[in-house]
Amino acid sequence: MSKVTVVGAGNVGATCANVLAIKETASEVVLIDIKEGLAEGKILDMFQTETLLDIDTKLTGVTNDYSKTAGSDVVVITSGIPRKPGMTREELIGTNAGIVKNVIESVVKYSPDAIILIVSNPMDTMTYLAAKASGLPRNKVFGMGGALDSSRFKCYLSKAIDANINEIEGMVIGGHGDTTMIPVTSRATYKGIPVSEFLSADQIKQVVADTMVGGATLTKLLGTSAWYAPGAAAAYVVESILKDQKKVIPSCVSLEGEYGQQDICIGVPTVIGRNGAEKVLEIKLSDEEKKLFEESAAAVRKTNSILKEIGVL
Repeated sequence: MSKVTVVGAGNVGATCANVLAIKETASEVVLIDIKEGLAEGKILDMFQTETLLDIDTKLTGVTNDYSKTAGSDVVVITSGIPRKPGMTREELIGTNAGIVKNVIESVVKYSPDAIILIVSNPMDTMTYLAAKASGLPRNKVFGMGGALDSSRFKCYLSKAIDANINEIEGMVIGGHGDTTMIPVTSRATYKGIPVSEFLSADQIKQVVADTMVGGATLTKLLGTSAWYAPGAAAAYVVESILKDQKKVIPSCVSLEGEYGQQDICIGVPTVIGRNGAEKVLEIKLSDEEKKLFEESAAAVRKTNSILKEIGVL
C-alpha cells in the first residue's frame, strides 16, 4: 500500500494526481487545496473516469485538512500562483514562499517520514526553503524541475532530428529558470549516437534556445503556466520513488560539495529510488558547461537571498 498527497489542486497538481491515478502508481492519492470544493470537485471528476479506464486507485479530495494526508509516502507540493505572460519564475517568490513554508509545516506534522517533491516556482529557491524549513535530510526533500526541462529538451531534439522522442536521451541541469537551465548538449544522443552527428552546431544552438524558453513559450500561448508536462513530470518522479526504479533524473537537490557547490539546491543528475534522492551523480562537464553551471548557481543564490529579505528564512 502506498499513499501520495498532492498539495495544490490547480492545473499542475490535478494533472499530477490524474496521471498517478490512471497509472495506478499509488494505492491512494489525496488532492488538497485551500480553496473550498476545488480538490473535492476535481477528484470527483477523476473518480467518475475510473470505471471507464478500469482503474482502482483510491481518490480523496479535501479542503485544507492535512489530517487526511497523514501517513503519506510522498508529498508533491505544487502550491502557489502560476506564471502569467511576461513573468519570470523568480517574480513569484514573494507570494509563493509564504505559501510553501506553511504547507511544509503542515505536511511534516502529519507525514514526518514522507519524501517531499517540490514543484512550486521559483523551484530551486522553494526547494531550498523547504529543505531549511523541514529540517529533513537532503534525500527527503528535492525539486522536480530537471525532469520537466529534460523532457522539453528531448522534445525539441526529436523535432529537429525528426526522430522518435523515446529514442532521444538528453538532460538539463542547473537552475529551473529561463536563463539558468543548462541543456547538456555534450551528452545528448539519438539511439546512443551523439546528436551532433545529425544536427549542425546552429541547429543544436536553436534546440538549446527553444528548451530554455520552453515554459515561457507555453505561458505566452496559453496565458498561464503549462500543466500537462509539469504534472506528468512530477508523477514520473513519484513513480521512480514508489517503485524503487533507480532512474537517473535531473533533480534539484541540496549539494554538499558536489560540482564545487554547497548550501544550495540546484539541478543535477540524481538516482531516484525508494529513499528519494539516493545519489548525486557527478558527470564530467565541458569547460563551457562548467562555466554555465557556476553562473547558474550564482543566479540561484541571488534569488535565495530574497528569502531572508522577506523574512521567511
